[in-house]
Amino acid sequence: MTKTVNLAPFRADHVGSLLRPERLKQAQTDYKQGKISQDQLNEVQIEEVKRIVDKQIEAGLELVTDGEFRRLWWHTDFMENLTGFEGYVPDHGYQFADLETEPYNVRNIGKISFDPDHPFIQHFKDFKEIVGDRAVAKQTIPSPNQFFYPDLRNHDFYPDIEDFTKDIIQAYKDAVKAFYDAGCRYLQFDDVYIAGLSSPDMSFEGDVYNRDQYIDLALRVVNGVLEDKPEDLIVTTHLCRGNYQSSWAFQGSYELIAPTLFAKEKVDGFFLEYDDERSGGFEPLAEIPKGGARVVVGAVTSKTGELEDKEAIKSRIKEASQYVPLDQVCLSPQCGFASTHHGNILTEEDQWKKLKFIVDVAKEIWG
Repeated sequence: MTKTVNLAPFRADHVGSLLRPERLKQAQTDYKQGKISQDQLNEVQIEEVKRIVDKQIEAGLELVTDGEFRRLWWHTDFMENLTGFEGYVPDHGYQFADLETEPYNVRNIGKISFDPDHPFIQHFKDFKEIVGDRAVAKQTIPSPNQFFYPDLRNHDFYPDIEDFTKDIIQAYKDAVKAFYDAGCRYLQFDDVYIAGLSSPDMSFEGDVYNRDQYIDLALRVVNGVLEDKPEDLIVTTHLCRGNYQSSWAFQGSYELIAPTLFAKEKVDGFFLEYDDERSGGFEPLAEIPKGGARVVVGAVTSKTGELEDKEAIKSRIKEASQYVPLDQVCLSPQCGFASTHHGNILTEEDQWKKLKFIVDVAKEIWG
């Protein structure tokens, strides 16, 4: 009997990505250089996914991910395999707080739709077969809102942002159905775009819409995608402020987006970053309806290997429960450990200790 996901997100959960082992990195390099075949790369990928599934279960987690081991970036691998997009190397990467990322991005080259042969569907089937009934197989993909970054829409194909919106929503509806038909019952949208909308440092002067209109659009996009969501499919969203080699891209509390997204987004849970002062306070959580979405407090950082103080984390959860009932609260790392193939600055041993730590703390809080 397969484990139920009606408790997802779980008291002890995690965002998704895991540090890539050197063997996997080398295989990806060898494939890119033509030294090994696609089948040989797949063999290494599957073997390493099997290993980290076992490690997650050993840590006591009720959900497992594939660590995003079959992609290089948390978002572009999925995005470039939608019809109407391609990957490319721009002149510059994304500017983070103290570094610039490796340059890689996607661009809109035609009308948008979901490709039924999207490689992520077979990847999930492989992953779910590995997991079996030992845990819940969680799939992560970039949020549909990621497509609304400035300059991503090709005005030759989509002069009207509303036509672009309509096709993105339909493509994601088809994607959600494809994952569901493949056996997925726990799906997560990863969203850095929202961090820009929630950052007071961002200016929208001269743009198509102002900040509030873009926030309304972001809500409309996700709720449109989930309009026909099956009842037994759990969908969560992770609101991320950027995660690249332990650096970050945005700062600011959730105050600006909470009255719209926290109050009205029809997801089953919010994964929120609360590992440092950049995140602001817990007050915006009061906008989440009582008895509604679960709040996964990312109070344990994935950016460093130092293990947090257990009592300090318990105190953070208690503080969050002043604004949303404790029964709706969960615990996780603030982000993945390797949103890109580069990985954050910590060891794999540190990573497993952090995940086991989260499981142990969650048991002490919720039993």
